[in-house]
Parts: sequence; structure tokens; C-alpha cells
Amino acid sequence: MRPATVVAHVRAGSEQRLRRVVFPVPHPDPVLARLVRDECSEHLIRQAAELAFGPTWEQHGDAMRTTLILTRRGPGAVTVHSIGGTTHYLVTGGETLRAELDASAQRAEVPVEITPARCDAHAFAEAKKAFMFPARASVDGGEERVVILTPPEQVQKRLIRYAADVCDLGG
Repeated sequence: MRPATVVAHVRAGSEQRLRRVVFPVPHPDPVLARLVRDECSEHLIRQAAELAFGPTWEQHGDAMRTTLILTRRGPGAVTVHSIGGTTHYLVTGGETLRAELDASAQRAEVPVEITPARCDAHAFAEAKKAFMFPARASVDGGEERVVILTPPEQVQKRLIRYAADVCDLGG
């Protein structure tokens, strides 16, 4: 068996022709192993329940409020143990947030409150992972696994406007 490789066809600068570039993948590859573990972990949680932010986002003072909704997809009791913040937003009480979808329930909902984590213009210019909120969840009391929650694009735009207003960035 030959080692794994990644093959890319690239064009540099003004070159017209594509060049074939081969990158060997070490075995075992810790980065690849972590990516597979993380994606499989998220898949296991999402087989039991859909985790998503609610459709309503309302500003209360300097905070934006919504809900975390768990909707039944498959068997098992699903528990969300926490929701972490991002580079741009803090989830108030996210480390102690707990949402439980009992094995016989079809839906569960808990309130979530978000505030800006940083109020500098540079942070908003570099918003690569601003909306990827990591939730730690488990099925039937098993291992906690990370599920990434991402609000829809229209909510992301609203959150940027909200944060710019709360941070007085004049945008």
C-alpha cells in the first residue's frame, strides 16, 4: 500500500498552464485524525437531534437574545452542556448553559444571550470564524462532543450591525 497524497493543480502568477503538485500525507497524520474525529463526533450528535439557534433574535440593552433549539431526529437523550463564544461574541453563561432533550421529547428550547467579545475595528475586519459557536453535547450521557452552531447569513449581518452599534464603531 502506498502512502496517501494530496494532488493539486495550480497556476502561479501569470502562468497559463496548470502545474501538478503532490503533497505527501504523513501516516498517521494527527491533523487528519483530529478532523475525522471532530466531524464524526458532530455527526453522532446530529443523528440524535438537530441543534440550532432560534429564528428570533432581539436586542435587550447591550445583549442579543435568542434561543437554542434541540429537535428530535433519532433515538437517545441529548444534552447540550455548554456553548462557547467565538472570536467576536461571548455567550453569556454559555459555560454553564444546559439544554436537555429527554429521550421521549421531540423538542427542547433554552434561552441564549450573546454580547460582543471585542470592540475594536480590527476584530470586525478579520471575521473568519465570528459565527462558529462550539456547543459541547452528548447522547445518553456519553462522551461530550463538539457541534458547531452557525446562525444563518441574514442573522450574521444583523449581529455585525448590532455589535458595531453596541461597540460604537460608527458602522
